[in-house]
Amino acid sequence: MKIRLLIAFLCSFFIVQAQNNFSTRIFAENVKTLQIKMNENPLELPIISLNENDVLEISFDEMSHERYSYSYEIKHCNADWTISSLSSAEYIQGFARGYIDDYALSINTTFLYTNYRFSLPNNDVKFLVSGNYVAFIYEDNNTSEPIVQVCFSVVEPSVEIDARVRGNTDTEINNTKQQLDFDILFGNYRIQDPHSEVKVVVRQNDRLDNQVTDIKPTYYSVDKLSYVNNRNLIFEGGNEYRRFDFSSIYNYDERIDRIKFERPYYNVYLTESNVRQRERYQVDFDANGRFIINHQDGYESADLEADYMFVHFYLPVYTGFLDADIYLGGFWNYNLIDETAKMDFDSYNNLYYKTLLLKQGGYNYQFWTVRNKESKAYVAPIEGSHWQTQNQYTIYVYHRPWGGRYDKLVGVKILQ
Repeated sequence: MKIRLLIAFLCSFFIVQAQNNFSTRIFAENVKTLQIKMNENPLELPIISLNENDVLEISFDEMSHERYSYSYEIKHCNADWTISSLSSAEYIQGFARGYIDDYALSINTTFLYTNYRFSLPNNDVKFLVSGNYVAFIYEDNNTSEPIVQVCFSVVEPSVEIDARVRGNTDTEINNTKQQLDFDILFGNYRIQDPHSEVKVVVRQNDRLDNQVTDIKPTYYSVDKLSYVNNRNLIFEGGNEYRRFDFSSIYNYDERIDRIKFERPYYNVYLTESNVRQRERYQVDFDANGRFIINHQDGYESADLEADYMFVHFYLPVYTGFLDADIYLGGFWNYNLIDETAKMDFDSYNNLYYKTLLLKQGGYNYQFWTVRNKESKAYVAPIEGSHWQTQNQYTIYVYHRPWGGRYDKLVGVKILQ
């Protein structure tokens, strides 16, 4: 009887594991500011080229000066971010698990923290196959409860992707939407049955809520797949991201009303935001939702000298949304639509508000509207939507040949 129960438990565990669609996120409350830098650039997507010299640096802060034992484990994933059937020896040369030994204490900050970091690949890790990967970070080797998970991809460029964005869509002409068209050119790369072997994923600004999967080609040919005038590839144009920079407590831009030390911590009060739904499009230079840690008043590393401050957001409205909630969208929480991003509504003053504990630097954000019982966010109700907006589109092309056991990532195209 005990053996049967054990078998049933293990089967249910592996079923749950197989059904997880992983995304980058933090689980532990004492961990903040997860950074993923590609070749030392925090604005690049975490996509490593197979057998090249790309380096992915992962770092995070634990909010104390205590020493913790952290380790990581790397898993290979399918195109839909579920765990693949490959063993670690099939996708990694070296060890799939390792300890995070590189750490340093914060310097002269009101919030104490310890910065931990590690890089991939490293002396113990070399990737053998392309595809999606997730790195789980554990405390005290507790593999049942990761404190952080980081998603990244390894590409073996085998196909070409010719892509373009236009405002003239199947539903309107140069108004609020953007149409993405692209061709996948096989060249000398052999694909026997493109209809069943090829999977394509498209993301706008690396968001998960409106990503497009299971896209069928408009046209097939011997050496090309064309995705043209596909209604599934029509996106909200949206608007350029709002931004603010509090890397200095002395010199800050007009988007910050004041920075005030209210013992024992600093508070950053942003100027009241405005609803931009009816405003005309204005060109602005943003980072499509990303953030950069920076500390202008320091002498050493910004990762160790930048302080944590409470940042206060305000959005006055005529009346609250009865059928929707408002969220703060951006990479500050990896584009997740969850309780940490949900804004509260003050019915007396008719405004949405939110306070976040953020590390000094420059941040992009938007106000996203999520209707009741939906998981997709809409930009237009508060931010407005324009066909001219400069969004980043990423096209991922996966290939699983007949009899294959995993999804190869054979092409990535980034438009911005």
